[in-house]
Amino acid sequence: MALKALGILASSEGALQRLMDQSGLDAGTLRDHAGDPDMLASLLDFLLSDEELLTGFCDQDSIDPKAVHLARHMLADA
Repeated sequence: MALKALGILASSEGALQRLMDQSGLDAGTLRDHAGDPDMLASLLDFLLSDEELLTGFCDQDSIDPKAVHLARHMLADA
């Protein structure tokens, strides 16, 4: 789910730029660490912090927002 979120963020230049500005990461770091549980958790945190992005993500893939919260908590335990 977090990798799908990264795809959504990458397709929205404004969202991706906000993520990079807020996190201090660059596109190369995001790409290189895309499979890292901490990075994925951070991506979901960012998604969860923006209701418009979260709603768009969930609507696009018919995902219940609660599932995003659950995925975030699962990554915290990884």
